[in-house]
Amino acid sequence: MSARAIWKGHLSIGDLSCAVALYSAVNASERTAFHIINRDTGHRVRREYADADTGRPVGKDDLVKGYDTSEGQTVILEPDEIREAVPESDKRLELATFLACDEIDTLYLERPYFLAPADRQSVEAYDLIRETMEAQNVAAIARTVLFRRVRSVLIRPQVEGLIATTLNYDYEVRDPAESFEGISKVKIETEMLDLAQHIIGTKMGEFDPGQYEDRYEAALTELVKAKIAGRKPKKLPKRKAENVTSLLDALRKSAGNDAAKQKPKGKTQSSGATRQKKAS
Repeated sequence: MSARAIWKGHLSIGDLSCAVALYSAVNASERTAFHIINRDTGHRVRREYADADTGRPVGKDDLVKGYDTSEGQTVILEPDEIREAVPESDKRLELATFLACDEIDTLYLERPYFLAPADRQSVEAYDLIRETMEAQNVAAIARTVLFRRVRSVLIRPQVEGLIATTLNYDYEVRDPAESFEGISKVKIETEMLDLAQHIIGTKMGEFDPGQYEDRYEAALTELVKAKIAGRKPKKLPKRKAENVTSLLDALRKSAGNDAAKQKPKGKTQSSGATRQKKAS
C-alpha cells in the first residue's frame, strides 16, 4: 500500500520550483491501541463535554475557544474569527536560508516528514535541489502554513530524498538554565576520567534504530497475548542491585567487565599439548 500525502505544494529556490508532497515519517498505527471500556458492562465508553458549572452536556456546535486574561476575564474566539486571523496557506516552501548541517541544534527539532516530488515533471528540479544541498552539506529553513499554523521547517538531504522537520519556536523551548543551574562544578580525578573514556570507547558503534527494542510495546503485546491464551504473562528479568561503595569502584568494575567480555577465550595448555602430539 503506497503512502498517502498529507500536504502538497511547491518547493522553490528563487525562480526554480517543483511540486512536492509531504508524507509522515512516523507510523504510530503499529503500536498497541486500546479502547476505554466500562468494566461492569464490557461496553465502550465515549467522551463528551459538560458545562463545568451546570454539569449539562455541551453540543459540538456550542464549543468555542476562550482565552483567560490576567484580570479574570474570558475572551471568546469564534471559529470564523480564528480562520480570518490565521494566514492563508500559499502551499509554498521557499528555501530562503541555508546553514551547515553540523550547525543544527537538535533541541529545536519537532517532527520529521518525507518530502518527495509530487509528479514526474518535478523530479529533475527536485533532484537538482537535493544534490546541490548534499554536495554543499547544507540544510535549509523554510516557512509555510502546515496544519492551520505557520511553521518553520528544516529541510535537509538524506539518501535519495529530502527530509522536512517541523521546528519548535524559540519561545516554546525552555531555557536550559532552569534545569542545569543547580549543577555545581566538581574536580574529576584523572583515573576516573580515563576509566570513563575507556568504557565509552569499548561501547562505540553506529546508529542503528533497528537494534533498539520498544520494551513498553513488547510488554503490552505479551500481556495481550497472554490474556487471549488464558495464561500468565512472561515475567521480565529483574536487574540485580549492585553493591558499589563509590563512583571510582563502579568505574573500575565496569571497565573490568568490559575487558573480560572483549578478551578472546584462549585454549588450555593441555589441549595445546595434545594437538602437538597428534601433529607429531
